[in-house]
Amino acid sequence: MQTSTSSTSGLPDDLAVAVLIPCYNEATAIAKVVADFRAALPRARIYVYDNNSSDGTVAAAHDAGAVVRTETLQGKGHVVRRMFADVEADLFVLVDGDDTYDAAVAPEMLRLMLDRQLDMVTGARVSEAAAAYRRGHRLGNMVLTGLVRRIFGNRVSDMLSGYRVFSRRFVKSFPALADGFETETEFTVHALELKMPIGEVVTAYRGRPPGSTSKLRTYADGIRILRSIVLLVKEERPLQFFALIGGVLLLAGFGVGLPVVVEFLRTGLVLRLPTAVLATGVVLLSFLAFVCGLVLDTVTHGRREMRRLAYLAIPGVAALL
Repeated sequence: MQTSTSSTSGLPDDLAVAVLIPCYNEATAIAKVVADFRAALPRARIYVYDNNSSDGTVAAAHDAGAVVRTETLQGKGHVVRRMFADVEADLFVLVDGDDTYDAAVAPEMLRLMLDRQLDMVTGARVSEAAAAYRRGHRLGNMVLTGLVRRIFGNRVSDMLSGYRVFSRRFVKSFPALADGFETETEFTVHALELKMPIGEVVTAYRGRPPGSTSKLRTYADGIRILRSIVLLVKEERPLQFFALIGGVLLLAGFGVGLPVVVEFLRTGLVLRLPTAVLATGVVLLSFLAFVCGLVLDTVTHGRREMRRLAYLAIPGVAALL
């Protein structure tokens, strides 16, 4: 099938693209974000989902021409869950409403998705302004991204980017269980676990406009993201997770019990009975952890098969061409 192409963006005219913008108190920036994406993707429908803003974000987004909706459960993860459930489109652009990302890169991200038939394209951030991408945030992103790359697969370079393009297949198969900023981690792990085709496009990352303040709490949200990674490892890699716990318990049991065994071999007596009982209990717990890992690994394999089938039940990007 041959489709006409828009001269503005280089994308097929009959392609339904939705721009999804989660917002919380972004009245100073949201109108420009909507205008920039309207210019970059003239045929896209732009949705602003407000998350209990108190500064006029809703009015500014409405005046800028966006479709404005509300999610009352506080947290970016809740907003993403609502957006993915409500909005219907062929391709989805997700971007923060703080005017830190370059809307002009969106057509390139969409073209990459169509050309390579991908399910997720991430805007990998590059910034030369220290205030835009603070050293603490940059270091935290490197550490957390490196941890995910090590465990789940070395195919991402900026796990915490808020600028993404998704296929319909990704959006409608994404479980969206996170509450807050951990949702970006969930995006990445979901794609890596289902072996989805993914890509990245380098994009400029600039500072917020005057009057706009970051909602990211460096340490608190960093700890929440780290906790989310640990929980995802438990859910997606239970054998490795519980094997690690079992290994630590086994070493602890040997460390506590070895002197008792040496003393028994030397004297034929167990003079420290409580220590011997403790060591035995710790070793038994280690074997129990290994067994739990084996059982849960089988369960996880079945869950992964079901998610893969749900993902394949939705037409992919190739069906759009």
